[in-house]
Amino acid sequence: RVQLVESGGGSVQAGGSLRLSCEASGFRFYMAWFRQAPGKEREGVAAIYSPNGKTTYADSVKGRFTISQDNAKNTLYLQMNSLKPEDTAMYYCAARSTLYFGSWSSLLMPQQYEYWGQGTQVTVSS
Repeated sequence: RVQLVESGGGSVQAGGSLRLSCEASGFRFYMAWFRQAPGKEREGVAAIYSPNGKTTYADSVKGRFTISQDNAKNTLYLQMNSLKPEDTAMYYCAARSTLYFGSWSSLLMPQQYEYWGQGTQVTVSS
């Protein structure tokens, strides 16, 4: 079983930066960050294949956000730069413990993951 604990959320002004962390226990092949704003569906932000670090990003965050991992610390990160008010949401860490053979873009869909953290709030003011 995989357990996930996020941290690092907070409030920042537009143009600022935040780094989210997700401490993970248990074996997983894929990890990802999702976000959900009030009244909206959960949206995939970025995903990583843990064995080799291959990544994929949502178009809305490409060039601004970076997903990375420190395997020695069992920690997933999301570095968020040039934040915008529309980035305001609850951010969730997710993990998948089985191999996936579909398209990389589908790894940004929440149904591909069976383990979820409790979420951390990110608020960006204009």
